[in-house]
Amino acid sequence: MTMKPEWTSAAVSPVNLEMRDQAMAYQDQLTKPQGSLGQLERIAVQFSALQGRLKPELERVSITVFAADHGVADEGVSAFPQAVTAEMVRNFSRGGAAICVLARQIGASFEVVNLGTVAVLEPLPSVLDRRIAPATANLCVTAAMTQDQLTQALAAGFEAAERAQQQGAQLFIGGEMGIANTTSATALAAAILERPVIELSGPGTGVDASGVLHKVEVIERALELHRQALKDPAAVLRCLGGFEIAALVGAFIRCAQRGIPVLVDGFITTAAALIACRINPGVRTWLLFSHNSAEPGHRAMQHALEAETVLDLGMRLGEGSGAAVAVPLLRSACVLQAEMSTFADAAVSDQGLNV
Repeated sequence: MTMKPEWTSAAVSPVNLEMRDQAMAYQDQLTKPQGSLGQLERIAVQFSALQGRLKPELERVSITVFAADHGVADEGVSAFPQAVTAEMVRNFSRGGAAICVLARQIGASFEVVNLGTVAVLEPLPSVLDRRIAPATANLCVTAAMTQDQLTQALAAGFEAAERAQQQGAQLFIGGEMGIANTTSATALAAAILERPVIELSGPGTGVDASGVLHKVEVIERALELHRQALKDPAAVLRCLGGFEIAALVGAFIRCAQRGIPVLVDGFITTAAALIACRINPGVRTWLLFSHNSAEPGHRAMQHALEAETVLDLGMRLGEGSGAAVAVPLLRSACVLQAEMSTFADAAVSDQGLNV
């Protein structure tokens, strides 16, 4: 039996539904045809409801990238060796990764949390050492995490959300880095959605068609091994997840409890969002979705979450990069609602615009 920390089930922050209705009505008063800003109107209204203000703001963004290695890499499911995880953590620290460039562009705070890399890392700027183990266990052989390890990984996400709250974050982006984590995320999706693994499996970091078939076989073995244990989302996460995925789950839940909107990135983080919402359904209200990943299983998870995304750029990098790319659009949505004139303010007739 898998136990989840009591805090994961605590109520999320309430959403101001009255303000949502006010914002929807206010959108129709702005100097434009009704609905002409498309999804930007929906996003602005959502931020109004989450922030409890008619004129929403989106200035302060917090980005946390969680990094960890996976024991299932022993099955040869990735095109890259596990050493890449630690090498990328160093690259994050130096500011050379895609998410670092994007974080600077949008003026976001940025940190990396190392939950367990096979390669030992020296102290690094902007990297918090929260190592649980060198990697998860091989999910084809045993549960990926022990009960204690799951609790520690969830707590690391809780702490990241607390730091974001202390920074006054108006938006949280969680990123991830971990060789073989698409295998883990696909296994999670297959277990939760009860869909055939072949329908959800993609190339990940770049394996070929035969590599995808091998990944499918590995995941199917893992699902059969743990079939009797997969009774609830916490058990699914413990048996099939990764430290960084569990930390994302913890961060998403705690952000919702703290009233911080979360912008979900791609395939891995959507798997974490799916688990978070199954553990605590109230979390869903606090999630926004940035883009459509090129990984096949992403659309299935988005459908289950009734997610509406703003971008479709064929991205599959991870790190939180797709979410960071979407931030300027979210900011545009907020500033348009906050600064556009109403018909009354501008002495413009709305006759003819909304017919």
